[in-house]
Amino acid sequence: MKTNILPAIRLTLVCMVFFAVIYTLAVFGIGQLASNNGKGEVVTHNGATYYANIAQNFSDAKYFSSRPSAVGYNAAGSGGSNKGPSNPDYLAEVQARIDTFLVHNPSVGKSQIPSDLVTASGAGLDPHISVQAAKVQAKRIANVRGISEGDVHALITAATEKPLLGLLGTERINVLKLNIALDNHKN
Repeated sequence: MKTNILPAIRLTLVCMVFFAVIYTLAVFGIGQLASNNGKGEVVTHNGATYYANIAQNFSDAKYFSSRPSAVGYNAAGSGGSNKGPSNPDYLAEVQARIDTFLVHNPSVGKSQIPSDLVTASGAGLDPHISVQAAKVQAKRIANVRGISEGDVHALITAATEKPLLGLLGTERINVLKLNIALDNHKN
């Protein structure tokens, strides 16, 4: 018994030192090398400060809608709803989002709505939408702002982020940056 307990205690102590101290300091050190010391991308617009890596709630019709949030866009409480795709409450919530979207975008058919506009991400704080989700909102934005739909599509194209290294992930758009580009757009 003594031959098993002492190595187990030593291994526990080594793991505690490694994972609680060395690993933590290594990750912290790498974060300090990143832009803004690992605190995320800070964007200032109209005197307000935002984090571009955290979703924002845009409910005004003149802005592109963000992906829904299961946590009310509260970065302190990241998380999903944990409701399965057959849960009646979840289905009702998604249907309500679809109905709201269709009211604000009458030229769009139900089958044209991308899923990322009516379903929350796993963390509830995804700041990105798909290119299709932006394009389906372009007509509403153009009408509300009184600009051409072509100008809106040009802004969408300019805001499109390509996959990492051209391979990993999909094309996506940061909603905050796109809405700031809309505000800065001159007719």
